[in-house]
Amino acid sequence: MDKMPAWADIVLIPLISLLLAALISALVILAIGEDPLAALKLMVDGALGSTYGWGYTLYYATNFIFTGLAVSVAYHAQLFNIGGEGQATLGGLGVALMCLFIPWPHWTLAVLGAGLAAAAFGALWAAIPAYLQAKRGSHIVITTIMFNFIAGALLNYLLVNILKPMGSMDPATARFPEATNLPTLHEILAPIGINFSKAAPANVAFLIGLVACVAVWLLIWRTKLGYEIRAYGKSESAAVYAGISPVKIIMIAMLISGGLAGMMAVNNVMGEAERLVLNSTEGAGFIGIAVALMGRNHPFGVLLAAILFGFLYQGGAELALWTKIPRELIVVIQALVILFTGALDNMVRLPLERLFLALRRRQEG
Repeated sequence: MDKMPAWADIVLIPLISLLLAALISALVILAIGEDPLAALKLMVDGALGSTYGWGYTLYYATNFIFTGLAVSVAYHAQLFNIGGEGQATLGGLGVALMCLFIPWPHWTLAVLGAGLAAAAFGALWAAIPAYLQAKRGSHIVITTIMFNFIAGALLNYLLVNILKPMGSMDPATARFPEATNLPTLHEILAPIGINFSKAAPANVAFLIGLVACVAVWLLIWRTKLGYEIRAYGKSESAAVYAGISPVKIIMIAMLISGGLAGMMAVNNVMGEAERLVLNSTEGAGFIGIAVALMGRNHPFGVLLAAILFGFLYQGGAELALWTKIPRELIVVIQALVILFTGALDNMVRLPLERLFLALRRRQEG
């Protein structure tokens, strides 16, 4: 018998952890001489108070949806993929090559080709650490960390020496052709009478992210492969006894994980920058770890956590612009969220388990 309802594990524990992180953050803001309630109001107004703010919040959230899903899929197989940053970087390379060297007639075809290339490049970059884990016993955490740096160095070389346009000093590709430009949420919503900000970078990739959430849910909980991934993650020895191949599960789970991380580039490279630049991922691969932790590795939880972190990113920018509170405080808040939802999870979980157990005994008695 479960110690607490599923909804409490998925919703209540993260909510309490978030409130504790917010309380500590408020104390930090007080310590630097600012009003935490005014800071919260400014963050809410800046991130959620207009379609412009929502546009940036959803843009950041889209990045975190893909990287959060990438971490969660691997985690179900007990693989801690922290290489999302490198996989998303190589996904951007795949997007750039497809957009620059294939004459797409329309964005609908371009996004299919670029999305497949982004997923393929991200998956291939994850395949090497997966193979080293499956066949050589190399720890996935160590290899994926190393491959983050290798991906950054590789992209730097390619942009500076090969992909940079002749005569340009900027280490970036040429701008993608207009036919590959993705429609923004303004262009999507205008025909149905919703006036969304033209200046916001949120685009059709957000809708693709929602589809990815549904697809991952179907994969993990409604397919034989998903069952095998979860079985292997719960007990490797039991999975092997049942005829499930560890090599197969490690490789497939990491390929899917890397592909999801690579698809982030559809949003930030193809949808927003419309060219490939250095450090286009901006740490989203690492934020995906926190998103997956807070979302309990469930696609719906990942979606909510991604929107929360999108809110923190956009709200933090408003704080840095209009107050004396430094932008780095948002990193502190993110760290507190990770601390309470990850390392200090049992501090919230154990008292709640005792509470629900006591309530169940009272009902049975």
